[in-house]
Amino acid sequence: MAVAAASVPRAARRAAPDRRLALAGAAFAAPAALLLLTILLAPLVVLVLLSLTDYRLGAVAVRWVGLANYAEMFTDPVFRRAIRNTFLYVAFVLPAGVFGALAVAALVQARTRTRSFYEVIYFLPVTSTLVAMATVWQFLLHPTLGPVTPLIAGLGFGRLDLLNDPDLALATLAVIGLWQMLGFNMVLFLAGLSAIPRELYEAAALDGAAGAIDRFLRVTWPMLSPTTMFVTITTTISAFKVFDTVVVLTRGGPLGATDTLLYVLYLEGFHYFRTGYAAAMTVIVLVFLCALSLLQARLIERRVHYA
Repeated sequence: MAVAAASVPRAARRAAPDRRLALAGAAFAAPAALLLLTILLAPLVVLVLLSLTDYRLGAVAVRWVGLANYAEMFTDPVFRRAIRNTFLYVAFVLPAGVFGALAVAALVQARTRTRSFYEVIYFLPVTSTLVAMATVWQFLLHPTLGPVTPLIAGLGFGRLDLLNDPDLALATLAVIGLWQMLGFNMVLFLAGLSAIPRELYEAAALDGAAGAIDRFLRVTWPMLSPTTMFVTITTTISAFKVFDTVVVLTRGGPLGATDTLLYVLYLEGFHYFRTGYAAAMTVIVLVFLCALSLLQARLIERRVHYA
């Protein structure tokens, strides 16, 4: 009995520092948790609540409408057109942005004296403001003043008005978006290529991988799988968020050919002041992007090789 009684205070004395350590950790984490709650979680809750109302920007009265905004959204031809245009944009930008950046990174890494020059050239669009560069593109693609239209005409394709042709406007925006994100993806792939040990290529050569294609398929591509997964997810999210070039260059035209999800959302919220409807669209976009990112990560991670 005496031994048991003596062990209780000893256990309590050992637990006291653990509690103080836990309280100290909670105190240090509290500011970050409060910041996360304030700038992320609370606005998200407000967004969901607004999506269930008919709130208009500046209105005093608010009426609860439940899922009416969501029901209207999926019968809205403008919203369906925006989904179609956004998916077409992503379908071009995603594979070109991933595999094009990988090809450019491989070519740049093979350079010796001029590698830094090419790295700077390809990365410059990333450092520039996209709105300012969109204005430059607007001049370059102008049907009468810009140099691109005469160049295309000189190649035998006729005088094409790339930004005002409903069949070409979206593809033109996709090319500009690809130009802007290619350098960032290239830098990520360059980092992944630099991290591959040279010994793996030597071992692959001993196993019979003599050609460049064999070395790429047996060593480079498997070792780049974590980088490829990250680049694929970030490129997908960036492509779905296309907005700046649409606002500056086409404003959704011609004939709605470049209406995208974020641009239609912007019009509903800040031009037509239908805040509740715009909030419902935002919720759908967020849910879709989260689900798509998780799906991509789950599918790609099965083939990821972590060194």
